[in-house]
Amino acid sequence: QKKSSHLSAALFGEDCEISYDQLYELLKYAALGKEHNAEQPSWCRIYHQSHLAGVVVIVLHEMSQLHFYKFYLQFKHLRRVFRHRFTLTPSTNFLASLYGQGANTKPQNTAQGVTSPSSECVPISSDLQCDPIIQKYGEKKRGLTSYTLTLEEQKKNDYPIKGSPGCKGYIYTECDQQRTDSSPLFGLDCEMCLTAKGNEVTRVSLVDAQGQCLLNELVKPECTVVNYRTRFSGITKKMLLPVKTRLSDIQNRLKKMLPNDAVLVGHSLNSDLQALEMIHPSVIDTSLLFARNEGRRFKLKFLAKAVLGKEIQCEQKLGHDPAEDARAALELAQFFIEQGPAKVAKLNLETLLTTEKLAELSQNKAALQPQGCKVQNQPPRLSKPCFLDCLQVTGQTPLLLGRQELDSGLCQNNLNTSNKQILQRALEDVPLSTFSIVHFSLGPEYSASHHLAGLCEKVRSKLTDMLTIYAGPFEGSFCLKSVKKEFGKCGPIQALTVITETYQPYVCVQYEVLEAAQLAVENLNGAEVAGSCIKVQRPVTATMLDCDVLIKELELDIENEGVIYVAGLKQSLTEADMQEEFSQLKDLETLFLPKDLQSGKHRTCCFLKFQTPQSATDALEVINGWTMKGSKLRSRNALASGHLWRWIWQMNRSSGKQEGNTLCEKTEPLSDADQDLRKKVKKLDHRIKKLYRSLQTNTLCIVLFPGTKSMSGSQSGLGLMGIKDDRRTSAC
Repeated sequence: QKKSSHLSAALFGEDCEISYDQLYELLKYAALGKEHNAEQPSWCRIYHQSHLAGVVVIVLHEMSQLHFYKFYLQFKHLRRVFRHRFTLTPSTNFLASLYGQGANTKPQNTAQGVTSPSSECVPISSDLQCDPIIQKYGEKKRGLTSYTLTLEEQKKNDYPIKGSPGCKGYIYTECDQQRTDSSPLFGLDCEMCLTAKGNEVTRVSLVDAQGQCLLNELVKPECTVVNYRTRFSGITKKMLLPVKTRLSDIQNRLKKMLPNDAVLVGHSLNSDLQALEMIHPSVIDTSLLFARNEGRRFKLKFLAKAVLGKEIQCEQKLGHDPAEDARAALELAQFFIEQGPAKVAKLNLETLLTTEKLAELSQNKAALQPQGCKVQNQPPRLSKPCFLDCLQVTGQTPLLLGRQELDSGLCQNNLNTSNKQILQRALEDVPLSTFSIVHFSLGPEYSASHHLAGLCEKVRSKLTDMLTIYAGPFEGSFCLKSVKKEFGKCGPIQALTVITETYQPYVCVQYEVLEAAQLAVENLNGAEVAGSCIKVQRPVTATMLDCDVLIKELELDIENEGVIYVAGLKQSLTEADMQEEFSQLKDLETLFLPKDLQSGKHRTCCFLKFQTPQSATDALEVINGWTMKGSKLRSRNALASGHLWRWIWQMNRSSGKQEGNTLCEKTEPLSDADQDLRKKVKKLDHRIKKLYRSLQTNTLCIVLFPGTKSMSGSQSGLGLMGIKDDRRTSAC
């Protein structure tokens, strides 16, 4: 049964702000995985990455966290499906940050023969246990006998085996002496031409452990040559005309030359032995020695350059030189034996191979450019390669749909700007692609700076109203200190103002967290405070008419599932004290203690995250009325436990709004533009829902509100992510 991929992320409290480098980490690992030596991201974990059906990134162009919470009720699908959310640092060049272009990295020598301008494309793994070489051989050095192929490995890799029905008539070298770690190594390589019989040997080379060439002979094939394969073999018709040596002569010479404990070394040596029609019991195959995942093999030319620093099989030469290839294979085996698997793994050959292919890709692109487009005397820019290029190198074709400027020269590109057209194309193509980026946009008219400024002010005003409660009436001589103490038990207070313009005094309390204001409304409305039976309510404004609906939806938000808010903590309590007290609660996973971002002091409240919603419900019953160090605690379901807490705090602090002294405000009716924007957002949410439903199970989906950064100011971005049908998230 196919395993289900799932996602784990500690995005709670202060750990919710993610940089683009961290997002880049996630995308690389999700798309490339351990197979290409990519590391797990540092801030989250994907389990069973190899079982992911694909990765889909939905980018909402020119939108920010501000848009998500301004239109929270309209984003019905997004808030119900994606448990994991994070604040995204705004970037001046979002696309470059996302795709990994333009981030300078220092040159790094990663092996003897290859200097990689950037090892960022497929990162060097700090955990060598994942390297296929370490998994096969372990980390410790071993003698050469540990690297000779077993009989089973020879059978599996099509080596000629003594007594095998397919090897009838083959010559056995009779080298049957027990091998030891001091047995002599010999490099062997053959070049073949295609004849009516099949592949026949036309040249043979044998070198000893010191690299001396012991045999380098042309061989007359038995049948007529159909194809000389000169480009690879270097053999021409003219070269073979005077040759008298036959295959049987070579077989006899090799049999005499090899000592009884000889170990033959070659690259895909099975092909050479099959062509020689010879059987030898002890071999080291460098194409298998330098192990890769999924049966793939490094080419000899690449290994010689990356490991030995040698150029072989140069294009200037006519075909391959078998003596050169035999010597290279022998030296590679000697290097592996002498240095050990750990040092070989640290060369990070997968990275070097990808870098080499990317360099070739760049050269090919440059060669295709018109001469007039080339910039003369421009120094090479050492930048982090676009990981879309990395995907193509590894055989994946990324799909890009949306905006015209996304064209990278690699991917399909849809020049349509209509969200409807983009969705139609996405529904057809995204399920067939392993990596897709889809851009939607509200339109340029909604990204103007004046529009964003107005939107920001509306959100800030509504947040302020939601954080504010009015309480009263009180007697004329009431004790303000008692009122502050009682309301402070619900959570941290930012401001408290006495309103005296009314017949009897009222108090306006502005809290720092949404849960505190809601607790005050729920627990103190109708209570006796400072000698008066008071009424507690929020401001009555047009924007607050849907406050109850919004509070209810925040409680049901999947991000707040299993999270409760606790208030009434004494300032003298330390985090260690709270950990000790709350450790009695069943299935407690995390404690988040909000702190003043300026003073660093905790805010007399905390959030508790439990492993299951039921555990959180049980904890609520226990905590309400619980006394901790002489202070009575109050608790309720969380409303803004994750990234939202910090954002609310920042918005609240930057608010220039002065609290009024009336309970009613006159407001302007919703403009046509605002109504149109709400409709567009609702449609956008619906389109994302349709696209999400079309995705295969086990698809990682990330929705990005990139944020904005300009001379006129910046707005943080927001990321939402989840794996479709992940058991740890709910489905729509």
